[in-house]
Amino acid sequence: MFAVHLLSFYFSKLQEDQIKKVDRFLYAMRLSDDQLVDISARFRAGMEKGLSSESNATAAVKMLPTHVLSTPDGSEKGEFLALDLGGSKFKVLQVKVSENGKRRVEMESETYPIPEELLNGRGTEMFDHVAESLKDFLQKKHINQKRKALGFTFSFPCGQSKIDEGVLLSWSKNYKARGVLGTNVVQSLRQAIDRVGGINVDVLALVNDTVGTMMTCGYDDQRCEVGVIIGTGTNACYMEELRHIDLVEGDEGRMCINTEWGAFGDDGTLDDFITHFDREIDAASTNPGKQLFEKMVSGMYMGELVRLILLKMAKKGLLFDGRVSDALRTKGKFQTKHITLIEQYKDGLKNTREILTELGLSPSADDCLAVQHVSTIVSFRSANLCAAALAAILTRIRENRKLKSLRITVGVDGTVYRTHPQYPKRLHKVVRQLVPECHVRFVLSESGSSKGAAMVTAVAQRLAAQRREINDTLALLSLSPENLQQVRDKMRVELERGLRRDSHRTASVKMLPSFVYRIPDGTERGKYLALDLGGTNFRVLVVKIRSGIRKSVRMYNKIYAIPLEIMQGTGEELFDHIVQCISDFLDYMGMKNTRLPLGFTFSFPCRQTGIDKGSLVSWTKGFKATDCEGNDVVEMLREAIKRRNEFDLDIVAVVNDTVGTMMTCAYEDPKCEIGLIAGTGSNVCYMEEMRNIEMVEGDEGQMCVNTEWGGFGENDCIEDIRTRFDREVDEGSLNNGKQRFEKMTSGMYLGEIVRQILIDLTRRGLLFRGHITEPLKTRGIFETKFLSQIESDRLALLQVRSILQQLGLDSTCDDSIIVKEVCGTVSRRAAQLCGAGMAAVVDKIRENRGLNQMDITVGVDGTLYKLHPQ
Repeated sequence: MFAVHLLSFYFSKLQEDQIKKVDRFLYAMRLSDDQLVDISARFRAGMEKGLSSESNATAAVKMLPTHVLSTPDGSEKGEFLALDLGGSKFKVLQVKVSENGKRRVEMESETYPIPEELLNGRGTEMFDHVAESLKDFLQKKHINQKRKALGFTFSFPCGQSKIDEGVLLSWSKNYKARGVLGTNVVQSLRQAIDRVGGINVDVLALVNDTVGTMMTCGYDDQRCEVGVIIGTGTNACYMEELRHIDLVEGDEGRMCINTEWGAFGDDGTLDDFITHFDREIDAASTNPGKQLFEKMVSGMYMGELVRLILLKMAKKGLLFDGRVSDALRTKGKFQTKHITLIEQYKDGLKNTREILTELGLSPSADDCLAVQHVSTIVSFRSANLCAAALAAILTRIRENRKLKSLRITVGVDGTVYRTHPQYPKRLHKVVRQLVPECHVRFVLSESGSSKGAAMVTAVAQRLAAQRREINDTLALLSLSPENLQQVRDKMRVELERGLRRDSHRTASVKMLPSFVYRIPDGTERGKYLALDLGGTNFRVLVVKIRSGIRKSVRMYNKIYAIPLEIMQGTGEELFDHIVQCISDFLDYMGMKNTRLPLGFTFSFPCRQTGIDKGSLVSWTKGFKATDCEGNDVVEMLREAIKRRNEFDLDIVAVVNDTVGTMMTCAYEDPKCEIGLIAGTGSNVCYMEEMRNIEMVEGDEGQMCVNTEWGGFGENDCIEDIRTRFDREVDEGSLNNGKQRFEKMTSGMYLGEIVRQILIDLTRRGLLFRGHITEPLKTRGIFETKFLSQIESDRLALLQVRSILQQLGLDSTCDDSIIVKEVCGTVSRRAAQLCGAGMAAVVDKIRENRGLNQMDITVGVDGTLYKLHPQ
């Protein structure tokens, strides 16, 4: 028993001694946590350098835009072909993607060798070989009848300006084909396909193998937004915010960036981590000074790195009793597949002995232990370096999205990751250690990167089809210059009809006289009370006007809500509520016993027979109080004041809010003769010549006319530009058929137009994965204020998503872009329609005055004009 313990102690001591010996020899390859954090920070800086247009040319980490704008969403469908070129063999595949809730992918593939003479020969010969193999595949599978879309996985650094174009920047992985560097490889493939003939395909997408891996895994897991390859070579890609990619136009949405991290350190960034073994590997490679990170990490070099270390240790007498075999001296004899066998859990030491024996060595037990530990240190360093770089990518994604914690999936492929028994576990552990704020799931790409090329092609086709449908939908709301000229001309006709006695009754633009005969001239002074009723809020003000050199206007006001039940109750209840608000204000100001002149801004169509007389023509903006239409609103206010019997007021004027806006601005600018409201409602007033106003006696001077242009189109004169969305909104309103122009231009309705479009797009599967939520079905849920917020230049898509989430809409990045585009289309049309209407008014004033040219000021108010950023 004692002998067993002694043997066990001796073996563990031997093991410990051997491990310490190797650790001392390779101390520079063992990286501490602090060093990994440092490397991660350096890679992060390298990424930023590559993304910037100013520093990209000198950046080692090239951060190449791929023009892949979206990961799969599961709705992709169709049959696609894929080519995968990047190793000693290449693959041709047919990929069938079925949707209809099944989300199934079927693949058939064939692998073709690439003879070494083609790798080092002329590029045209290599591409001809690829095209001939593609033709062979199509004939074998009988799939050449119908034209097929093809995705091309090309695992070398390419500069892309679009998804189906890629200029080769450099060869790697023993490829040296001549005449390809600096040329478009998609064009080379297309030309080879034409030369070979009889191949019925369209090459639609060029993708890197890393991108292919991300897209393959992304089909099954929609959180997958990072792809990593750790195989013959190494690389990573991820979804970056477009606004950070200087080399590409546009700042909406995301694009996959191919980092080309294999070149990390080519600018000297990693010099203090590169060992003399690494330098030896680099010096003997086909591309000295290039791809330094790849040479420390990837399967192409790991075996050679171990061989150099074993050779050096043997020469120093630390292994094999100082003996060296010819095989150990020969480059390429020790491969990465040997490391994989040596590090196996159970048979590792047995495999080590067999491999060393094959190399013509006679290893002892402690030699086998030492060789196993060398392999572990080399592969562990590789995993550590990949983890540090990946941690930088994950941190960048999290910070881009302003998240405290990030849940994300990383798709991984490559022979090292796939076959090494301990590599994945080591990589995962170190990544989670370095970025505890990121909840990372790693998914092995079951079908390699080849399926990913088909997925990119499928996504590109889906996006193109969606884009066509969205463009067609939004084109309905797009107004050409000719459309706008027609709106201007029709508005002009309706202005004239509203002014004439014989056509006033049937005119859609009512042109109501306001009995305001002139604008302020600056001599006005005194203290006045003002009321403002026009939306869901009611305002009471005291206005103090001082004239002379120290001209000023001071205002004191209080805002009161008008509850919906009051807006849609009886007229008596509405005016009693208004008087109660006035009473509260007078108490607040200590003015109950002061009888001030009062102006009443009443922002609804009124037919006036005097400055203090106005009969309500019709309610708008959601008001429906009974027994008001046809009655004098000034008289109704006086009656309510009598009923309250607490104070008395001298009501001297009732004005529309548009008139009020013109008068306010005219006090500051005497050229202001037009008032525009672009808010909850929409309206315009202007100073018209008395001789043109047939509804009022007198030909001398001017009078302000309240156009009530919100009713424009009630006689069907703008039906050609109204869309099905406008009609939906109209039918769901309180005044179906009325205020048609207002329903296309005002804040009360724009949000509802957007909601109708979003429902339509969702129903057709173009938004929110085709899922219409209960909130989206709710009328009025999409308020116009959301348009203003969503269209803000300062608002990132992340915040747009946040707004949509508040509305119960779980949106992707792509959804957010589409919603922003819909909002922009709706609000742009509103502004253009108001502009065309305004052109008609301004032109009328100019012609009234017989002028060729005219300077005029428009006074504007309204929440839409004030708050909407565009």
